[in-house]
Amino acid sequence: MLWNFRPHARAFRYVGHKDVVTSVQFSPLGNLLASASRDRTVRLWIPDKRGKYSEFKAHTAPVRSVDFSADGQLLATASEDKSIKVWNMYRQRFLYSLYRHTHWVRCAKFSPDGRLIVSCSEDKTIKIWDTTNKQCINNFSDSAGFANFVDFNPNGTCIAAAGSDHTVKVWDLRVNRLLQHYQVHSCGVNCVSFHPSGNCLITASSDGTLKILDLLEGRLIYTLQGHTGPVFTVSFSKGGELFSSGGADTQVLLWRTNFENRYCKDVIKRNLKRLHFDSSPHLLDIYPRTPHLHEGKTETVEVNPKLEVMDLQTSAPPVVDILSFHSATTTDTDVRTPPGKGEDTCSYFLNPSLMPSECAPATLKKKTEDVSDVPSESQRSIPLAVTDALEHIMEQLNVLTQTVSILEQRLTLTEDKLKDCLENQQRLCSALQQKS
Repeated sequence: MLWNFRPHARAFRYVGHKDVVTSVQFSPLGNLLASASRDRTVRLWIPDKRGKYSEFKAHTAPVRSVDFSADGQLLATASEDKSIKVWNMYRQRFLYSLYRHTHWVRCAKFSPDGRLIVSCSEDKTIKIWDTTNKQCINNFSDSAGFANFVDFNPNGTCIAAAGSDHTVKVWDLRVNRLLQHYQVHSCGVNCVSFHPSGNCLITASSDGTLKILDLLEGRLIYTLQGHTGPVFTVSFSKGGELFSSGGADTQVLLWRTNFENRYCKDVIKRNLKRLHFDSSPHLLDIYPRTPHLHEGKTETVEVNPKLEVMDLQTSAPPVVDILSFHSATTTDTDVRTPPGKGEDTCSYFLNPSLMPSECAPATLKKKTEDVSDVPSESQRSIPLAVTDALEHIMEQLNVLTQTVSILEQRLTLTEDKLKDCLENQQRLCSALQQKS
């Protein structure tokens, strides 16, 4: 559901997924909305009253997360089929898969410059991938628990992981070591979000609290109580003045920060200057300065806004149901060419910064509240019989895609079993040699 608070609060409900929606994210320009679901599909929506969407089918298990690159050209999806898949948004096509995890992949995120992808899995590892050569270039493992969520800091030099073992860990990618380790929650941590300045980190936990960490000083500074159950997600606004949180109590809370605006804006400007694709590594970034271990009780400010904020929840909120219609289905076998001048995709789906010059002006003039009707049958340029034949071919391609993915999965399992057999054989040989 999309919420519009101007001029009056109302919600727009987009119906299409056949199971629980696990992740949503807007593109950098806000003209696209990606959603992941347990129905094994990813959908790309136009956030207007048309309800038009494009469906991506390639995963063979529920999809856990979606993430756009900073330029909006790529989309990364993480799934319980142990893979990360990368999609091209301009051509609306599948690009490649990343296979190294041995258990469900919970999250995958692009670095701010788009060069790297970080992923976390229930195999208790966090992997760093190079998007150029499509290889795993680094691996962080933890024996205590697995990470539920992982993300880059604004300048791309560090990553923060939300652990199922109640911890929050910050890793430095330049020296490949753990910088900070926080033990401030009493239950698993579900999500983290960096302030745009990079100096603070907010965490959401199943213990029902939010924590704000000062990364420069390496300490807990705020404990926020407002939810009456587990908190599943939290995120800062683009400028860092606000952040929102959502939990199992069916509430979305909007919070205002009290950070020094002038200082934060200066830091944000410095970080934005670094987000160039040809820029050198950020070796001059020296924060966080030293590792900090938090094992004891800390003195913090506790905030409970239950009696201080206005409840905007109503018994019957106005909801507008959007008539969604299927635009296209993309699988990992599809190969699409850039759309021509007259194609509808050019007007709706493509990021304006990626479009040909003849397409961009038309898209920029589009209003988000477009209420024109769905094209009628008489307006179709392709005969209905041809359309049915193409749909049948697409269904067959979907079946073929799923078959290939299942074979890849079985091959991975076979490789794992062979490795286990070889390890057991080596152990037996070494034991026999010791006895002899």
